[in-house]
Amino acid sequence: MEMAQYGRTPQGGVNRQALSTEDAMARRVLVTWAELLGLTVGTDVVGNLFMRLQGTNPEAAPVVTGSHIDSQPTGGRFDGVYGVLAGLEAIQAIREAGIVPKRSLELAVWMNEEGSRFAPGMMGSSVFSGSRTLDSVLSVIDAQGISVGQALEEIRNEFPDIPLWPLERRLHAYIEAHIEQGPVLEREGITIGVVTGIQGKRTFRVSVSGEEAHAGTAARSERRDALLAAVELIQAIKALCEDDEDLVKFTVGRLDVKPNAPSVVPAEAVFSIDLRHPDSSKLQSLGDQLLDLCAYEYERCAVSIQELSAAPSLEFPDSIRSLIRRTAEDQSISCMDILSKAGHDARYLHYVCDTGMIFIPCKDGISHNEAESATERDLADGARVLVGVLLGLST
Repeated sequence: MEMAQYGRTPQGGVNRQALSTEDAMARRVLVTWAELLGLTVGTDVVGNLFMRLQGTNPEAAPVVTGSHIDSQPTGGRFDGVYGVLAGLEAIQAIREAGIVPKRSLELAVWMNEEGSRFAPGMMGSSVFSGSRTLDSVLSVIDAQGISVGQALEEIRNEFPDIPLWPLERRLHAYIEAHIEQGPVLEREGITIGVVTGIQGKRTFRVSVSGEEAHAGTAARSERRDALLAAVELIQAIKALCEDDEDLVKFTVGRLDVKPNAPSVVPAEAVFSIDLRHPDSSKLQSLGDQLLDLCAYEYERCAVSIQELSAAPSLEFPDSIRSLIRRTAEDQSISCMDILSKAGHDARYLHYVCDTGMIFIPCKDGISHNEAESATERDLADGARVLVGVLLGLST
């Protein structure tokens, strides 16, 4: 609840976008808490933040937990930040119990998971894992024309005493705790979701170019209305993505219109596409067909499309899933296997070390919403399981 004050919205949610003033304030609090616990704090060139409890063998690759603290513009109090604070709580509990693990334990705060200010998301974890280049991320700009590179420089100026750690480091394992962001666990009355993997995702930006005209005088036959063209194209994509099993997830979450004036025929419409499916081959096929749909003119308007990111479905290793399951069962905490239909930083850590995720229920499955909520009992039980998993991997 204290962390939710940084970026608090009038409706009780959070607007704490990546590398913003609110993000810097939240980082400051985390660093203070970490230093009070005697943790070593570091960052890297892409703005990921790390807090380390040194193990007896500092040369051994560390075990890492964490998530993100940035939010959607109308986000909730638990998405991402739960994994960070559960990780801090777990490390504090291990330290206060007098346990010194062989492998160092690190808490990671990944930069820009949400992608709400700078697109695409999961920037910090993807650069850390080598899946994206640093240069490709630094040049991305937000709606105000500020680049990631500029925003990172401002953040670094806020924390001049935090040393830079190498971008490429060996990790032994990564575990991310998170609210489910769906209704399954709550509906089934289960506390812990043992995440089996993450469904695939492709994201695109579509630009439709028309021509400005007077709303009162331009004849319909003469108009090149970019917004109507965009609507027609979106309907065509919607028809392409309809399936009886409801496995395809197709979302247009952003639509920008220019000049955005009531009496002017729109000259430009730019919209986002978020396409997801658990079957990588189906995702690939749908995305390719979507590209074909954007190769035509609509309402005499030109269309261009740019693919921003592509990530296939993945499966977490059974060894990590078994450890999470055993840990929950040893503490008599109910658990079940579950597929993550949302993307997480764990997607990219999966490519560099053994990775897993622990889900807990969220009220009514609501997330990316100011009404997002979770019970104290579930939050605590998730942290208890996380402690056991971290000990199992580090000692």
